[in-house]
Amino acid sequence: MTDHATIYEVGPRDGLQMAKATMPTATKLRWIDAMAAAGVAHMEVGSFVSPRHVPQMADTADVVGHTVAIAGLETIALVPNETGARLAYAAGCRSLVIPVSVSETHSRSNINKGTYEQVAEVARLVAWLRAQDEPVLVETACATAFGCSFEGAVPERRVVEVATALLQAGADRVSLADTVGYAAPNAIRSLVRATRAAAGGAFQKLHLHDTMGLGLANVLAGLDVDVRHFDASLAGLGGCPFAPGASGNIVTEDLVFLLESMGLRTGIDLEALVATRAFLREGLAGEPLHGSVGRAGIPRTFRAAA
Repeated sequence: MTDHATIYEVGPRDGLQMAKATMPTATKLRWIDAMAAAGVAHMEVGSFVSPRHVPQMADTADVVGHTVAIAGLETIALVPNETGARLAYAAGCRSLVIPVSVSETHSRSNINKGTYEQVAEVARLVAWLRAQDEPVLVETACATAFGCSFEGAVPERRVVEVATALLQAGADRVSLADTVGYAAPNAIRSLVRATRAAAGGAFQKLHLHDTMGLGLANVLAGLDVDVRHFDASLAGLGGCPFAPGASGNIVTEDLVFLLESMGLRTGIDLEALVATRAFLREGLAGEPLHGSVGRAGIPRTFRAAA
């Protein structure tokens, strides 16, 4: 086991897109600043989508303009199509995530395109990005890789085929997303092995949800098969607005506690990170905040990894 793990904070995008209220931009920026100061070095700060459908993301260009100036922070944005990619590039974002649903039904519900129509969109998007002056890192996230609330089980073979097609379309990386939180540890280990066999080092990361209470158990399963990159959301906010029953992401604070307790360095100051929950209480009054560390506090026995 390596002695470090990398956490990608997705709260400002995945977390806020499901919130009932819209966090004021000024509060959002102070929250992001505080998380970066706590040691969060990779952050998905928003998505370039229609503000009519996801009004919480209407300020993404302004947020990107602010965050790209934060030293040591990788600013990441989600884009569903070439239009979003053009807007992200113009705003200064140089790390993009493109969601591609392995489930055909979820794909049409989410972006009104079939799975392989979206793969073709990725190819067009990548071709445009490669023609620009500055390099852009393109990650494609295989959504519903471990199950779908519309279709149920998603065949492992189909996930691998979609991941392979995305790399052939020009993506730099491919990740696996348990969009609705149906995965169990055995499925994590099996699909990671199968995807890595096809994608090699282009596969790095898991995006996990805690719908069935197995989020951190699935992190452990990922660690078993040498995954060291994980998405998480402060206070477990988030979900998918186009997948019925999808609840929040795994809790960043709890993930830091788990990894550091196991001797894996994250570079994140847990006490400082927990303190940033105050911005959620300020900007999302009444929104439920999740997490065992946030509820119980950091135990006196906790020691960060050396």
